[in-house]
Amino acid sequence: MPISDTALRNAKPQAKPYKLYDADGLFIIVTPSGGKWWRLKYRFGGKEKLLSLGTYPETGLKDARGKRDEARKLIAQGIDPSAQRQAIKASITSADQDSFEVVTREWFDKHVVNLAPSYSKKIRSLFERQIFPVLGAKPIAEVEPTDVLNAARHVEQTGAIETAHRLIQICGQVFRYAIATGRTKYDVSTGLHAALPKVNVKHMATLTDKKRIGQLLRAIDAYGGFFSVRCALRLAPLLFVRPGELQKAEWAELDLPAAEWRIPASKMKMRQRHIVPLSRQALSILSELHPYTGNGQFLFPSIRTYARPSIRCTATARRASTASTPCSNTCNCL
Repeated sequence: MPISDTALRNAKPQAKPYKLYDADGLFIIVTPSGGKWWRLKYRFGGKEKLLSLGTYPETGLKDARGKRDEARKLIAQGIDPSAQRQAIKASITSADQDSFEVVTREWFDKHVVNLAPSYSKKIRSLFERQIFPVLGAKPIAEVEPTDVLNAARHVEQTGAIETAHRLIQICGQVFRYAIATGRTKYDVSTGLHAALPKVNVKHMATLTDKKRIGQLLRAIDAYGGFFSVRCALRLAPLLFVRPGELQKAEWAELDLPAAEWRIPASKMKMRQRHIVPLSRQALSILSELHPYTGNGQFLFPSIRTYARPSIRCTATARRASTASTPCSNTCNCL
């Protein structure tokens, strides 16, 4: 005899679990703790199986019978409802594991570690602000070219055209990683750069005219500001390193007897240790500088504290590139 709503409501827990049967394999188990669990007993492939259909009262009698009827239709079609449920669950889990955000963060962990921390942080921030809120939960295999392009155009509208191009470039690397790991088949970012305006690059070409080079060197010699800044300006054309590398130079990195400056990999753009030979003129400048800053960490410390290097002034680089006069002595401008 089929079970009734009244019987369900009045079913009390006992010392051991017991069953109340409905029809066509549907029954409910009443546990000692008072829980009531719907189950469907059926046979598939010559084996008896059980399918969970929820709990009472969240799943009422009518809903449980509806789920039973749906399961029996699948069985009639030669489909095991339990196996189908597991396949759907696995598909959802797989989609979560292969979402654009999950794959991108996996790529970050494997490839961005070799980049400068500041650049790595910038890339992560770009994706977390512009991409993940829109595409993060979407399976990477379902991401369309328009999805990536719309995100890039949103960045473009802020005026950061170069950043928009970089976003597409990094997306391309993520998609190629996903292809290699079997998560997608296509790099949908291919060709999207053409849909964005070109980046107007302003090249800061080095000085090649002998007269302008001479003018720059004379301007450096004539500089009358802070002594440490003057030493830095005099060292720059002797060492041929980036301004930031010279700015953060430390006395511990110098091997004066060997006439070498050994810049650690952590300070280099390509993350490889770089050895700079020190000429006789460079050693002479360093010997002049040592009595003033040699007891501290940096060759060119800030005028406010010896605990950090001086702050490079963009005006210095700009004026030096045009062979003009360096900053005034009111600026600690290395």
